[in-house]
Amino acid sequence: MNIFVGNLSREATEQDLKEAFEAFGEVSKVSIIKDKFTGQAKGFAFIEMPDNSAAQAAMDKLNGTELKGRKLNVNEAQPRTDRPQRSGGFSGGRDRNGGGYGRGGRDRY
Repeated sequence: MNIFVGNLSREATEQDLKEAFEAFGEVSKVSIIKDKFTGQAKGFAFIEMPDNSAAQAAMDKLNGTELKGRKLNVNEAQPRTDRPQRSGGFSGGRDRNGGGYGRGGRDRY
């Protein structure tokens, strides 16, 4: 079972989470999600536990408990859905101001 852990302190480590969840059963993977540019933790993680009953017990007992000064939000991870693309980016040969290539601000003809 894949478990979502939210409201995670930036000081919490993968080892901290593994120890907390291993009290309920085997933990196969711990992943703290980090910003790809800064490397800073984003405040949430995913835990994988092969035994569903152990995972459910961990979710029930650890939800709302404190780790490194923050109350954890622990529940079953939901499948990721496709997110809409952000607008305003550079795409389709147009700049951010709506102009296209070749518009240099002077009359060329």
